[in-house]
Amino acid sequence: MTTPIADFVKKYANTDTSRFHMPGHKGKSFLGCEALDITEISGADVLGSASGIIAQSEANATALFGSGHSFYSTEGSSLAIKAMLTLIKKKSPAGQRVRILAARNAHKALIYACALLDIDVDWLYPKEFTHLCACIISADELDATLSGGDTLPSAVYVTSPDYLGNVADIRGLAEVCHKHGLPLLVDNAHGAYLAFKEPSEHPLALGADMCCDSAHKTLPVLTGGAYLHISKEYRHFSVEEIRNTLSVFASTSPSYLTLQSLDMCNAYIANGYGARLAEFIKKLRSLKKKLALLGFPCNDTEDLKIVFSKIKCGYSGTELAKHLSDFGIEIEFADPDYAVLMVTPENSDSDLARIYDAFCVLKPRAAYNNATPTLPALPRRRMSIREAIFSNSEIIEAKDSEGRICSAPTVSCPPAVPIVVSGEVINSNAIELMRYYEIEKIDVIK
Repeated sequence: MTTPIADFVKKYANTDTSRFHMPGHKGKSFLGCEALDITEISGADVLGSASGIIAQSEANATALFGSGHSFYSTEGSSLAIKAMLTLIKKKSPAGQRVRILAARNAHKALIYACALLDIDVDWLYPKEFTHLCACIISADELDATLSGGDTLPSAVYVTSPDYLGNVADIRGLAEVCHKHGLPLLVDNAHGAYLAFKEPSEHPLALGADMCCDSAHKTLPVLTGGAYLHISKEYRHFSVEEIRNTLSVFASTSPSYLTLQSLDMCNAYIANGYGARLAEFIKKLRSLKKKLALLGFPCNDTEDLKIVFSKIKCGYSGTELAKHLSDFGIEIEFADPDYAVLMVTPENSDSDLARIYDAFCVLKPRAAYNNATPTLPALPRRRMSIREAIFSNSEIIEAKDSEGRICSAPTVSCPPAVPIVVSGEVINSNAIELMRYYEIEKIDVIK
């Protein structure tokens, strides 16, 4: 498969050209990558109105993912989320407030997008709360919610896989959405690789209408590289309209290093990636079985995560993170309940062996009774998300915030899933959760 962006930049870097254009480093080496770091010079195409080498590269990605069109983002899935919601708003009747139905474990990028676009959110809550990042909703639950409402939302939005590796029933949810005439939007930031399993488990293959993938999370792509995928069936907008929508929120100086990375990833995927992925998943499943025999069972998750829960293995996530760090292993995420390791075929056999060796010297513990505080009932909404985020606010101690209205969600990334959403009234249960997850301060309306 061709790599038109990378080829162009490499050819340009090898010429004896005086660079009287941005960036200011002029190709001189400081980090080592500067010669390949260019801007939208003649022949380099323009991401916001691609018709040359970027358009050719996106066509390659579109073929690989089997989408109607796959658009590049050099600003992560956050940009793609804003674009998806903008397209939903464009399609809604003029003068009508736009409302979406979303699973509560949404990344704060969704909250910020709703603030910018003045979109309301009705939340789908799980029947049983296990963690902020988990909100598995069945197709029957979604159908009951949609059938029981006075009016339908403009779209349904779910996160799958979530940070803990839980995977939603995308096929079932899509069928329900389409039965009610609604599009299904999926935050698939953690699941770009799913398109290359056999058969594909990517949201588009299962019926989603639009989704975002953070390429850099599971594919060999530089940080910030992502895709906005539009399904073949969702034909409400032209490629040009969607590209213009992305441009509304995107920088006019996209990273050509990231674009080259996305471009070269196409060739990497086309050259036997599916087989390499399948072989690696076998190795990973074997490792998980060996860890279980040592007394450290992993959660049942999507393939490229190793997740340990306190309730299963007796150790808190923070304890495991400290232990693994002593063995030279840096993990993705840890909190009182979970330790999350993100793995890809780029991890070596010695990497996997190091995980096993670390657990060989750790003494197993009895299963732990879950002490996670309960999820509060749906907090009372006092303001719209937009009004709350753009109101005059102050940062106070979380322990003193009961009865106050949340302004901006105060939560780190990872996992970036807020306990209280902008515009909601903070209650005692929320304060208990903030204490549990060690959130000490919160932004509230003055």
